[in-house]
Amino acid sequence: MLPKINDLVYIQVASELDKEEKVEYKSRISEIEEDSFLIEVPINVEGGGLKKLYMGDELSIYFMTEEGVKNYFNTYVLGFVNENIRLVRIRKPDPESITKIQRRNFLRVTADLEVAVRTQQNVRFVARTEDIGGGGFSFYCEPQYTLLEGDILHCWLLLPYKNGAIEHVPMEAQIVRKKKLDTGRTLVMLKFESISDMERQKLIRYCFERQFDFRNR
Repeated sequence: MLPKINDLVYIQVASELDKEEKVEYKSRISEIEEDSFLIEVPINVEGGGLKKLYMGDELSIYFMTEEGVKNYFNTYVLGFVNENIRLVRIRKPDPESITKIQRRNFLRVTADLEVAVRTQQNVRFVARTEDIGGGGFSFYCEPQYTLLEGDILHCWLLLPYKNGAIEHVPMEAQIVRKKKLDTGRTLVMLKFESISDMERQKLIRYCFERQFDFRNR
């Protein structure tokens, strides 16, 4: 069962900050496309402010049936449409993935991958990731590199698949949080600022392969 045009949906946005993840927003289904929904810009349920979303943001959504039952699904932002009002395009879920139980585990898996990084000051280095998902990733930064929250980085991720294929995925990502480690390195957490849907699909395919491996251990 999928939500219909004009149905209200309630949204939580995946974030590295627990406080932000707990904020609930509401929106409305404006249009339905073959593989996506167009929704109005979400509004904070309590404060009333608009929530700015970014390409690749991961969302936990529920909608109510006529019987008052909550139906949950996870999705992500595909892009935006500017018509009479600004609309947000989100991936339409597989109907079989919709449940009556909220799943707070967004599509993010532990992964030790090589990532090439170029800063806005044109400093280049190679690092290793800690985890990765459809909306962002984290990597370990050596102490000689100075990075600030809010910085935009140009990154290229190296994705090895189970069939032996290797993909290089380019994107721009914004630093949302840093954590100093006892080793002297810094764990840098990023969300995607600009990534094509095709490249994000490569990331999601890799994440699903990793999740399948974890479940079968």
